[in-house]
Amino acid sequence: MAEVTPANDQAAGQAMPQLVLQKIYVKDVSFEAPNAPQIFQEIGENDQAQPQVQLNLGQRATDLGNDLYEVVLSLTLTCTIGERTAYLAEVHQAGVFGIAGFSEQDQAGIIGSYCPNLLFPYARQVISSLVLEGGFPPFLLQPINFDALFAEQQRRMAGGGEAPTLNS
Repeated sequence: MAEVTPANDQAAGQAMPQLVLQKIYVKDVSFEAPNAPQIFQEIGENDQAQPQVQLNLGQRATDLGNDLYEVVLSLTLTCTIGERTAYLAEVHQAGVFGIAGFSEQDQAGIIGSYCPNLLFPYARQVISSLVLEGGFPPFLLQPINFDALFAEQQRRMAGGGEAPTLNS
């Protein structure tokens, strides 16, 4: 009885799906505390001042050829106290992924959900370090459900042609 091996599958024209993480790196990072040092005095004088934090999240993927893709997860964290910006931290966490042998739908899911899930802990650590080293209390981003975000994006794209646009 003959066994089917990956080499036999490839010889038969069926490529084995492959997902390989080749590199994770910080592509861009910035931190601003535009109202320092006065903002530190305001925080110390007014314990009632509640910081408001806003997170903007984005991602993009670039086909590098030869089944390689660069996925960049962008996080921008803005903290305000009253009307003043306490800090702004921005990280573009990137990875190079080898993705081959998947269906177009599966590949889109890998790039839109799996890769950002893998990059997020690294970006979260960089944001946390930036905020702490900027002289502010530690800040830890809560986990993000990239699977749900990707599913919502797919749902909107599928219904996008049929739904009327409110901003037209």
